[in-house]
Amino acid sequence: MAQRPAAGGGRWVSVAPERLAGWLSGFTERHGAPEAVLLGEIVRLRGLDGAVAELHVPFPPLPCDTGSLSSSGTALSAEAAAHSETADGLLRALVAHAAVDRVVGVLLVRLGGHAAGVFEGRRLVASKVGSRLVHGRSAAGGWSQHRFARRREKQASEASQAAAEVAVRVLVPRADTLDAVVLGGDRRAVDALRADRRLAAIFARETAPFLDVPDPRLAVLQDTPKSFRAVRVRLLDPAS
Repeated sequence: MAQRPAAGGGRWVSVAPERLAGWLSGFTERHGAPEAVLLGEIVRLRGLDGAVAELHVPFPPLPCDTGSLSSSGTALSAEAAAHSETADGLLRALVAHAAVDRVVGVLLVRLGGHAAGVFEGRRLVASKVGSRLVHGRSAAGGWSQHRFARRREKQASEASQAAAEVAVRVLVPRADTLDAVVLGGDRRAVDALRADRRLAAIFARETAPFLDVPDPRLAVLQDTPKSFRAVRVRLLDPAS
């Protein structure tokens, strides 16, 4: 499991759907039977020792029997039998939801490189990868700064247009069948495509997480299910 520090404290952990049930059992063994509550797109667990795990629901919302949850949104105490059953049901719903195989579109864009693909579960069924030359920000070779900036701006525009064309070719024809679209690469490069009306249906299906990936090559695209299928968990250790 990948781990990294979380802003505001704690750390992030990514848990594969196939390992989620075991991870939840391990949390219970380490910290005691947890309280659980669904807060929007987050399932929040609190162990008996005060440890907290905030599990971000992948591809929200989480389908569950909301009628069995407290209307006030209060924590579901593991010490009370009825509430314990509800907490267990909430976690079972999360495990089942995370394990669903979905049709997901992926669009990765960086300045000069792009990739679009459609996944059925973890299987890549359609894809296109491309690149365009875009010079760095520093002028070289005696060019004037203004001439260099105009040249670079033209290259960046052509690269953005090439990325849009690939998205139109790979993702737009399948837009009605996509359960979600995951974006990644460089945020500014991706945002530059939002004004293209042909891609409106693609951006309408956007879901987290935004993938921080290197140059969008085929191998990078093929590896994205490990990230977009995983359940992101923010862990807070018990207070000392």
